[in-house]
Amino acid sequence: MPGTDWQRSSFCGGGGNNCVEARLVNDAVHLRESSEPDTVVAMTREQLAAFVAGVKAGEFDHLL
Repeated sequence: MPGTDWQRSSFCGGGGNNCVEARLVNDAVHLRESSEPDTVVAMTREQLAAFVAGVKAGEFDHLL
């Protein structure tokens, strides 16, 4: 979408194409990986907060 700026994670480590990027469009949070810029995951702030809480709680650890 033109006119919306992506922000890279502070953990990106010097640029390159292995960074998580995010932007806010209206009420949606968009996430993508810099190596796949055409693949965008969109969610609400509430959905993102629930996902982050699940990661912190270890809900996805069994997938490793």
